[in-house]
Amino acid sequence: MSRLILASSSPQRKTLLSGLELRFEVIPSTVDEDAHPELDPALRAVTLAKLKALDVSANHRGATIIGCDTLVVASDGTLLEKPKNEEDARRMLMLQSGNTSLVHSAVCIVDSSGKTHEGLSTSSVTFKKLKNKETDWWIKTKLWHGRSGGFQIDGLGQLMIASITGDWTGIVGLPVFLLGKLMREAGITFPDGL
Repeated sequence: MSRLILASSSPQRKTLLSGLELRFEVIPSTVDEDAHPELDPALRAVTLAKLKALDVSANHRGATIIGCDTLVVASDGTLLEKPKNEEDARRMLMLQSGNTSLVHSAVCIVDSSGKTHEGLSTSSVTFKKLKNKETDWWIKTKLWHGRSGGFQIDGLGQLMIASITGDWTGIVGLPVFLLGKLMREAGITFPDGL
């Protein structure tokens, strides 16, 4: 197998990919997500995942690149990307409190020949009705930083969630079932030949 590169600095994605017992490097993309004009959340996630993979691929020809993007959409249709500050994170939590958000998690693989393989996993997250003290607590943890929707589904963030529907790993940021399918399409075999 060619070099495998994860085009993301997300520790959660790194942990999920490590769980597949693959050898890989981490080389984050330099794509400016805020500059992309696509507004449809599902298309935006797929497009950004592809742009990130292609960005890293341009400097690492012959390697296999995994690009990812995860976007959260509140029940009222508001796109919730990464919070800019504490006030923005609090606004996002209030929008989601007692409601169900959609999480679009896209993956794009650029294989060693330069061909792209992409897909989207969509799941839903239902938040419990958050009290002010719970929101204050979450803001103080700073774990909202760098997280689409201002929350996490792994670790302490699970305490704010009532239920999920779909792929837990997709909500974390790297839908492993989808990744496996795309990797097999790209001709990448897993250690046990799966």
